[in-house]
Amino acid sequence: MQGGSSGIGYGLKYQARCISDVKADTDYTSFLTGTLSLKEENEVHLLRLSSGGSELICEGLFSHPNEIWDLASCPFDQRIFSTVFSTGESFGAAIWQIPELYGQLSSPQLERVASLDAHVGKINCVLWWPSGRCDKLISMAEQNIFLWNLDCSKKSAEVLSKDSAGMLHSLSGGAWNPHDVNAVAASGESSVQFWDLRTMKKVNSIEHAHVRGLDYNPKREHILITAEDESGIHVWDLRKAKVPVQELPGHTHWTWAVKCNPEYDGLILSAGTDSAVNLWYASASSSDDKLSESPVESIRQRVNPLLNSYTDYEDSVYGLAWSSREPWVFASLSYDGRVVIESVKPFLPRI
Repeated sequence: MQGGSSGIGYGLKYQARCISDVKADTDYTSFLTGTLSLKEENEVHLLRLSSGGSELICEGLFSHPNEIWDLASCPFDQRIFSTVFSTGESFGAAIWQIPELYGQLSSPQLERVASLDAHVGKINCVLWWPSGRCDKLISMAEQNIFLWNLDCSKKSAEVLSKDSAGMLHSLSGGAWNPHDVNAVAASGESSVQFWDLRTMKKVNSIEHAHVRGLDYNPKREHILITAEDESGIHVWDLRKAKVPVQELPGHTHWTWAVKCNPEYDGLILSAGTDSAVNLWYASASSSDDKLSESPVESIRQRVNPLLNSYTDYEDSVYGLAWSSREPWVFASLSYDGRVVIESVKPFLPRI
């Protein structure tokens, strides 16, 4: 099915490319997003979906000193989040705390909890512990991976361990395995690398070029989804990762991001520089699973995996976030600063 957006919109003042679900907010469906302005003072917006689901409300607007290239909300404290930022000359990363709002939109400055300042090169992303309360987080630079211990009460972050990905690799992003907290996947220019955090060593890799984004399937162990420039979206079974178990066509230009739904197995979002967001159903069955497939499942394998394409965007879409509180809701962010909230409920009976 093809169609434009019928979702709820919200406009940021400046360009932007990152948005995050506030997983720790159990009362509201909420998202954090940050801007990417070279000359103006940048902003972090705390957005909440109204109780009726008809309006996207800005609950907090905070100034941020630099361009925001990555933003991620803490999974266990809704007031804590991380950013990766550029000063124009160098990159940095920090942990921030949202001040108490007391019903005011204009609020005090964000409080810097800690700086992740051990990196030398360009930092690309910060990964929080996959779920639950834990003081560990990861930062990735182009050629290094750092494991940190965060102490919010002492406003400090300490490097626990680190290692180099090698001069031949340029890491661009990563995902923490929700099924194995000692495992992390890192995307690079020519491969996906898998790291064991106990030894901080690379243990395996998929030699596949130009991976822009990746995400683990939270409902199925061993399943990883990758977004790639020219070859769309690949679904991998990591037990035998020489070839993907499923290929999706992706986008008409670069496929930039993929996100697996936190609740509905096989439901995937992708975004690209063709100014579209695509909703897919990918069953991700391995050859072992197919031996015991039901006739219904066999039919599902043969139907078009594209459930819908949201095309009412005027710029590239880099930011995607599923709501963990209402998993049929997602937020997208296009480069021109437009946030759109959509519901995929009409497609759930079909999967």
